[in-house]
Amino acid sequence: MTRTHEIRPDLDEGIDRKVLSQLRARFLKLNEGRLNRALEGLSTRQQSVLTLLPLFFHVNHPLLPGYVSGSTPAGLSNYEPDADVLAEAQRLTRSFSYKPRHGSNPPRPIHGLFLMGSLGTLAQADQSDLDVWVCHAPDLSDSELAELRKKCQLLETWAASQGAEAHFFLIDPERFVKGERDTQLSSEDCGTTQHYLLLDEFYRTAIWLAGRTPIWWLVPVYEERAYDAYTHTLISKRFIRNDETLDLGPMAHIPPGEFVGAGLWQLFKGIESPYKSVLKLLLTEVYASEHPHVQCLSLRFKQAVFANRLDLDELDPYMVVYRRIEEYLTARNEPERLELVRRALYLKVNRKLTGNTRTQSWQRSLLERLASEWHWDQRQLALLDSRSQWKVRQVSAERRALVNELNYSYRFLTQFARSEQTVSLINKRDLNVLGRRLYAAFERKADKVEFINPGIAPDLAEDTLTLVQSPNKKEPGQTQWGLYNGSLTALEWEHFAPIKRSRELLELLTWCHRNGVIDSSTRLALHPGTSDLSEFELFNLLGSLQQSIALPLSTVAEEPLLRAAVPSEVLMLVNVGVDPLKHHRDLNILMTTERTDSLSYAGVRENLVLTLDQVTLNSWNEVLVNRFDGPHALMDCLRDYLNNLPRGSQQPSLRVRCFCHNRAQFIARRVEEIVDTAQTLLLSDLNHRYLIQVQQYYHVLELVPGQVSHVALATLPALLEYLGEEQPRYSPLHLDPMALEDHDLALILPMGQPECIQVFYRITEQTAELYVLDEFNALWQQHLPYHDEQSLLVPLQRFLQSIQFRREALLPMDSGHAASLEILYYQLLPSGPGRARRVEMRPAPQTPVNKPFYDVQAIVGKAAPGEVQVTLYCNQREFSELEHGDQLFSVVAREIVGQRRESERYRCYITDLDLSGVIGDGQSSSNLYLRYKADLERSLNEALEQV
Repeated sequence: MTRTHEIRPDLDEGIDRKVLSQLRARFLKLNEGRLNRALEGLSTRQQSVLTLLPLFFHVNHPLLPGYVSGSTPAGLSNYEPDADVLAEAQRLTRSFSYKPRHGSNPPRPIHGLFLMGSLGTLAQADQSDLDVWVCHAPDLSDSELAELRKKCQLLETWAASQGAEAHFFLIDPERFVKGERDTQLSSEDCGTTQHYLLLDEFYRTAIWLAGRTPIWWLVPVYEERAYDAYTHTLISKRFIRNDETLDLGPMAHIPPGEFVGAGLWQLFKGIESPYKSVLKLLLTEVYASEHPHVQCLSLRFKQAVFANRLDLDELDPYMVVYRRIEEYLTARNEPERLELVRRALYLKVNRKLTGNTRTQSWQRSLLERLASEWHWDQRQLALLDSRSQWKVRQVSAERRALVNELNYSYRFLTQFARSEQTVSLINKRDLNVLGRRLYAAFERKADKVEFINPGIAPDLAEDTLTLVQSPNKKEPGQTQWGLYNGSLTALEWEHFAPIKRSRELLELLTWCHRNGVIDSSTRLALHPGTSDLSEFELFNLLGSLQQSIALPLSTVAEEPLLRAAVPSEVLMLVNVGVDPLKHHRDLNILMTTERTDSLSYAGVRENLVLTLDQVTLNSWNEVLVNRFDGPHALMDCLRDYLNNLPRGSQQPSLRVRCFCHNRAQFIARRVEEIVDTAQTLLLSDLNHRYLIQVQQYYHVLELVPGQVSHVALATLPALLEYLGEEQPRYSPLHLDPMALEDHDLALILPMGQPECIQVFYRITEQTAELYVLDEFNALWQQHLPYHDEQSLLVPLQRFLQSIQFRREALLPMDSGHAASLEILYYQLLPSGPGRARRVEMRPAPQTPVNKPFYDVQAIVGKAAPGEVQVTLYCNQREFSELEHGDQLFSVVAREIVGQRRESERYRCYITDLDLSGVIGDGQSSSNLYLRYKADLERSLNEALEQV
């Protein structure tokens, strides 16, 4: 064969068989060079695996690895083992002897063996897999295929025993051409959506081991579009024998959807291993940018062979990809991206060019040539070669370039998919999921801990670090935390720049844990500044983080990404770096107290829960840190935690921890109890309110799913006013056991129940306290002079019965609403000897039918905006504001006193009330009626005193 010319076969001018065999010889020469390179990089045992594979598929022999049965498909097209192979087999199994297959034309169902992957390439490494395509006859039965599959599994096991990780993929060329396949075709495979891109990779990278060669080798690039006609002519006119080649199809056209699919797959992988994906992502971008006239690399490769340019280095699969990307980025004038690609290639090849090495491999030589071409100096090479020692600073800089590239690729793919209208429903979903993956992994947002090491360096852990709290010079009065390399004294650290600084300690520690900067072997020097942080607390804080956020985090499944992120692990840390009883410690006071509630401690009722730091790992693997301090820290934290809970059964795992100097365990347990109670009440979805007392403050959490709110009430009157507000529906009120000690409300509030009105009364010598919980659990209270139970309760009983009668009269007959609400009575009794304060049920007061009572009815209607007008009826006689103006209550008080037989002065009562003029025909709670009743009675009784 001459070394010169390009081969340009032309069907019209006739094809010389010699030219075709010359062409095949060129491919085989290149193939031999690649195979030798592959073998060179393998151990002796691994070489033996590669050498023997064709023999194992050629014969079934019980003494050889992979034997299943005598009927397993065997026989490799155009293959006979040479003496070297047989000698290797003998070394493996001494008693094996090869018998050539007899008969004029024995069946040879195994058509070809090809090696895929990085073997024989610039990037071949000790751990490179052997991905082998086993091309077989299309007419194998299901049972024969099952046997062949079993043989492949046995061969994989045997290869592993020889130190080689092998994977075999069965290919039926006829089905493959149609795009049909059952399984993945390489360990890097992404599924059937990338048929042509996979074929492109096969044609330019595969190493032929034995059997038939691809007919594609013999089709000139300029005939690729007429591939079927051209190959048909070659076979039908017997330019080649039918059993010499196998056909996996042409490379004339790549559908645009494949670029989207390939890009999605590489981006997905790039989130965890960006360097591996950068080259493939950029090649996808190059192809997509050329669509529809893509000059794919396999065609360039074939063109080079036809032109007799057989330089093994320049046709190396990685070199070919790099050169194409270099061409593309240079034309676009994007030097930063090109530098990233060069770093990615260098790190992928993983052959250090600094330091002494005894062996000068071809890969190292080629890499040296490239580094020289790129004008990389020793400093640049030393930095890349020390990647295993990279720490925070180098990793942070590299992360920016990689994240920019991944985000750019995502935007490019999304735009390409839109412009080519290749967004199928699957692609659209995949693009959305991928966008969320990128967002979760790399997007910065408030409170989120940034992950800086997506597969850039193997280990960021530092041996020694110094943690310092210092004044924040930019914000007078504020402090900050800094993390420094090494073990620094108080005089030294100021002269160094911190690795990282944060306002709050937990934010900094969580960042260190998430990024592996601190691990179990890191030694920490601590300068706590004005904080109360001790080494004991610091050690325990880090332990809690390691327990709650166990690293490495597993890859997020697709399902959670289709929904909004929800918390999966929550760690609440109370009083980080704060001793709530520091002033007692400083004064050397030993506190002994019966009041041990952490929210209302000792006689002065101190709140010992001063700060909360909440660390959350969510379902998208984002880590967030929130800080709560100030007088309502616990309630603010609780509200936010409850509002972020997912609907449904899957609730986050919660840990509450406290390591401060005083009462840490009690504080943590108290907070945990409150959180657990609030969460249980919220999930019951019954419209609960939860009342908690902190110091002298009362706090009510209104537990509406997704809209939990917090009301802070500074005084008891403010609380009573809040509890008296009208409720639109029944709202159970859960009372924290430590709240409202020694107050009537502690007995009353837990007793609320729907569908009834509950009247509570407590009698002292001269006065009585009346409380009513209405059917919606709103509280009404009145302080009254006391004569006897009958005069205290009967007017209220009459009033409640009359408003119920009015309500029922307005209801349609078939409304389905309950009949009148039950009215229950309870007396609050003081504690007796050995007995606690208690509540006892009482019968409803009896009102003899024959005993007359004075009926005072009020009708309230609308007047000017924001005002009402009142009309009173005393035993059916009308007294209106129109007639009496502001003297109305005085006139009515005189009328009532004039009708009384007793000389003793006692209160006037409203016995019936109509509010339809204010509220229309709608239903309103009993509480509203009682409030109007109290206001009207106050006006009447004030007027009565003047009479």
